[in-house]
Amino acid sequence: FKESLAAPQVAEAIARGVLVACADAQVDLCPMADGGEGTVEAMVAATGGRFLSADVFDPLGRPIRARFGLLSAPAGALLPGEVGLTAAQAAAEGDAPVGGAKTAVIEMAAASGLTLVPLEKRDPLRTTSYGTGQLIVAAMDAGARQIILGIGGSATVDGGCGAAQAMGVEFLDSDGEECICGLGGGGLASIATIDCSTRDKRLDETHICVACDVNNPLTGPEGAAAVFAPQKGATDETVVQLEAGLSHLAAMIREQLGIDIETIPGAGAAGGLGAGLIAFASATLENGGKLIADAVDLPHRLRGADLCITGEGKLDAQSLFGKVPIRVANLAGQEGVSTICIAGVVADDAPRERFREVHALVAGGVTPEAAMLDPAAIIQVRTEAAIRAFLKSV
Repeated sequence: FKESLAAPQVAEAIARGVLVACADAQVDLCPMADGGEGTVEAMVAATGGRFLSADVFDPLGRPIRARFGLLSAPAGALLPGEVGLTAAQAAAEGDAPVGGAKTAVIEMAAASGLTLVPLEKRDPLRTTSYGTGQLIVAAMDAGARQIILGIGGSATVDGGCGAAQAMGVEFLDSDGEECICGLGGGGLASIATIDCSTRDKRLDETHICVACDVNNPLTGPEGAAAVFAPQKGATDETVVQLEAGLSHLAAMIREQLGIDIETIPGAGAAGGLGAGLIAFASATLENGGKLIADAVDLPHRLRGADLCITGEGKLDAQSLFGKVPIRVANLAGQEGVSTICIAGVVADDAPRERFREVHALVAGGVTPEAAMLDPAAIIQVRTEAAIRAFLKSV
């Protein structure tokens, strides 16, 4: 519920509504996300994990403290841990593994997000993904060997080179000099040599999954520069310069590393971060909703349930394109479980047929303004009514 409640808060409000209507119900809280804003908080809550923090550089190279999550085995009905542990402390204390190895979840926006850059300073020729690479290193320091990376809201168009530098990759110019630390989009054209021999060796045993829900290639009219750079402060002239830099980077990677990143669907996401992580960290690009549903073990948690309740801020025709409620309803249906959707607003074109019932916060005299004032209370009331109706029907 964007700009009002995070996924764990929504789950808690739904749970309260269920328990008011049916006090002896067993409720498994499983906050969900799609790789965008709120992914770390949702996944930490869904698995009973913990927040960690690391000192990193923001897109302009300024020091900040950013957080990421270290997950535990899915436990349900658990709330986020306390903020403030460092990666070193987490590694020393240890955490329950997921799938045989520690799993971390990172949001690129925490270190390299557009909201970290004042409007007047947004310039993808300068901004760098270096801080995101630092978070990946911090996650490995904490013992993670599986990393889920949400890439929404980035400020960069550097082809992931800044992140790669933080992970030890060196980029040299034609004079054999190392390119500026925290390489931005404006420095890509100066790359003459890519040296991966200095890359963090732990990457060889670490699987990075990029939660990616777009299919844009790295370059071309649908690429990172043409489509996404204007949203990050690029002028028409800057877009041309960034396109040339990304094309040059792709050529260097193809010639020196033998990897063709230019036409991979999704490689242009987050200013080409996907392309860079494929080339420099053997990352994979995966649908964010599916990746996170699998990571929190949602199919297994749905098995044997009597009812599933999901929701989002606005349910409309666009929800059919990979949004969380549709994915949850589909998974529940595969387990023979009906789904109720609680949405802030339900549009006329909403796919109501995908759910047993759909309930809107903005209904029955509740205005959008009132819904924004206390959404948790209204979610609880709508859920309570839905559960009472469900109990009468079974």
